[in-house]
Amino acid sequence: MDHSRSEDWLGLLRNTVASYREMIDRTIEQLSDDELFARPAPGMNSVAIVLRHLGGNLQSRWTDFLTTDGEKSSRNRDTEFEDWDGDRESLLRFFNQGWNALTTALDSINDGNVGNVIEIRGEPHSIPQALVRSITHLTYHVGQIAMTARMVHRGNWNWLTVAPNESKQHNERTWGTAESRSVFSKGDDVR
Repeated sequence: MDHSRSEDWLGLLRNTVASYREMIDRTIEQLSDDELFARPAPGMNSVAIVLRHLGGNLQSRWTDFLTTDGEKSSRNRDTEFEDWDGDRESLLRFFNQGWNALTTALDSINDGNVGNVIEIRGEPHSIPQALVRSITHLTYHVGQIAMTARMVHRGNWNWLTVAPNESKQHNERTWGTAESRSVFSKGDDVR
């Protein structure tokens, strides 16, 4: 099967984004509502605050990204770092709106538009540049989510990556396969 170069790297990005979403989901499902909204220390963000920020960022960046600036005038970034005044379900709905904007945008990129220049805060970006910027931002915050969750969680933790003292077993089980890269790998094949 012939694939265009953009289909190849976009497929890899889609799989990467999906693996980070799975990491987010597996993290927050381990948290009680109190833990989700808990700040580990004064001045630090809760998992809920980071989810709120990501939802706002992704919705702004990727809604109508081909025709509007990625920093929407309707976005109020500063409020994203305030405590969420709703419940878990309303927070996750807000986060999912942003997440869906990203995945819809990824699905809409093709050979016909991948060369377009878009803007974020008035700065021109190639679409690949904007995607790298957004996905590195996403991965930064996924690390924060995981670390904050570990700090506020009471009880046993289900590891999201290779658990401590299990590297040898992981390598024996996954050596030479895509699964060796991540417990959430979808089997990207570069051959």
